[in-house]
Amino acid sequence: MSDAIWIALALLLVLEGLMPAINPGGWRRMFEQIMQLNDQQIRTVGLVSMVLGLVMLWVLQ
Repeated sequence: MSDAIWIALALLLVLEGLMPAINPGGWRRMFEQIMQLNDQQIRTVGLVSMVLGLVMLWVLQ
């Protein structure tokens, strides 16, 4: 189980690094747009992202 967590973390870092490596200007614009959102909107996006991730894990298991 411990190996799976480290593999998941490594994949997360790879995926998180793709956007700034491929398109740094787009990555910067995306963060500028995120800064325009209020806390509730950011919280909603985070919660939806977590639920989608959990559903994906459940389907893949």
